[in-house]
Amino acid sequence: MQTVRPLILFLAAALALAGCVPGVAPTAPPPGEVAAETEADLAARARQAVLNFEEVVTRVEPVAEQLCREATPDQPCDFVIYVDRAPDSGVNAFHTLDPQGQPAIIFTLGLIAEARNTDELAFIMGHEAAHHIARHIPMGQRRAVEGAEAFARIAEARGEGRARIDEAAQIGALVASREFGQQAELEADAIGTIIAARAGYDPLRGAAFFTRFPDPARAFLSTHPPNAARIGVVRRTLAALGPP
Repeated sequence: MQTVRPLILFLAAALALAGCVPGVAPTAPPPGEVAAETEADLAARARQAVLNFEEVVTRVEPVAEQLCREATPDQPCDFVIYVDRAPDSGVNAFHTLDPQGQPAIIFTLGLIAEARNTDELAFIMGHEAAHHIARHIPMGQRRAVEGAEAFARIAEARGEGRARIDEAAQIGALVASREFGQQAELEADAIGTIIAARAGYDPLRGAAFFTRFPDPARAFLSTHPPNAARIGVVRRTLAALGPP
C-alpha cells in the first residue's frame, strides 16, 4: 500500500486538528427577544470576557498540568494557551502541539466572547487539555491511517483504479475518525470534568455551553457525540468524584 501512503498521512494530519466545538455559531434567539446592545454594553461585555478568560487560564492550567504529570509523566505537560484573534475563526477551541512540541490549547475570540461564565471556559479548557493527556492526537492519527489503509486494500482487491483507491482511502479515514472522535470527545469530557472540578468550577454548568449549539448527532459522519451523551458523562463523572 505504499502508493496511497502520502494521501493517508495527509488525511491523518488534517484530522488531528479538528476543532472541539462542532458548530461555528450558536442558535440565534427569536427576533426581538434580545434588545440591541449599545457600544458601551458591547465594550463592557468584551472586557468581562477577557477578565473571565484570564482568570480561567490562571486557575485551570496548573491543575491540568498537574493531572497530566500524574497520569502521563512521560510526555510534555506545560500547556501553552493561545488566542486566535482572526475575525473569521468562528466559535472554536482545539488542542495541538506547538512548534517546540509543547501541548497547546487554542481559543478563538468568538468562543471567549460566546462563553457566558467562567464555568464554561473552565470546562472547555479542561476538555482540551484532556485530549493531550489521553494522547488523542497520535491515537486519532493511527486510527485514520488504519481506516484509510483498510478501505484502500478493499478497493485495490476489487481491481479499482488509482482515483477510486484514493477515494476509498479518504472515506476510510473519515469513517475511522468519526468512530474514534466520538469516543475521544466523551473521554475528554470525563477528564475535563475532573480538571474543572479540581480548579473549583462547576463542570455541569460549564458543559451547558454545548447545548446552545446544533446537536452534532444530526450531522452526517460527525466526530462529536450527541449533546445528551456528553452531559451524561459529566454527570456520571461528578457522581463518581463525590462531594467537593
